[in-house]
Amino acid sequence: MSQVRSPKELFVHELQDMYYAEKTLTKVLPKLADEASDRELSQAFTSHLRETEKHVANLEKVFQRIGERPQAEPCPGIEGIKKEHDEFMEEQQNGKSDIVDAFLTGAASRTEHYEIAAYTGLVTKARTLGERESVELLEQNLKQEKEALKKVESISKRIFKEAAKAETATTRRSGNGARSSSSKARTSVTRSR
Repeated sequence: MSQVRSPKELFVHELQDMYYAEKTLTKVLPKLADEASDRELSQAFTSHLRETEKHVANLEKVFQRIGERPQAEPCPGIEGIKKEHDEFMEEQQNGKSDIVDAFLTGAASRTEHYEIAAYTGLVTKARTLGERESVELLEQNLKQEKEALKKVESISKRIFKEAAKAETATTRRSGNGARSSSSKARTSVTRSR
C-alpha cells in the first residue's frame, strides 16, 4: 500500500478494504451455510450471500463513480475473523453441533459489526467528499448489513438458549440429578469446619 496523502485517497483505501472483505465473504458464506446444522442459520448465510454479491456490485459502481478501477486491498480485520473461524473449526471433532452453530452466529455477528463500522465511515467520507450517488449505494449496503446483524442475533439467541437447555437436561440425567462437583466440594468444606 502506498502512502495515503488526501481525504479522497483515504476514502479509496477504505473502499478497497471493503471490496476485499465483501469479495472474501462471497467465498466464505457458502462454507458457513454448509457448516451450519441449524436450517434457519444455513438459510440466513445463503440469503446473505445473495446480498453480499450485490454489495460487491455496489462497491464496483462506487469505484466507477469516483473514477477509480475496482481493486481489493487485503483487509486484516476480515482476515482475523476468518482465521479465528478456521482455527475453531479445526478443533471441533464432529463438526456439526449446537456449539458450532452458536460459534458461527458469533463469527457472523463480529463480521457484521465490522462491516457496519466500515460502511458507516465510508458513508461519512463519501458525503463529505460530495459523492451523493456513492452515498446512496453505500447506504444500501449499510442498511442490509444492519438487517443481517439483527437476523443473526435473533438466531444466535435461539440456538444458544436451546444448547443451554439441552446441556441442563443432560446434566440432570447424568448422576441422578446430583449437584455439580464444585457444589459437592463446597458442601464437604462446610461440613469439615
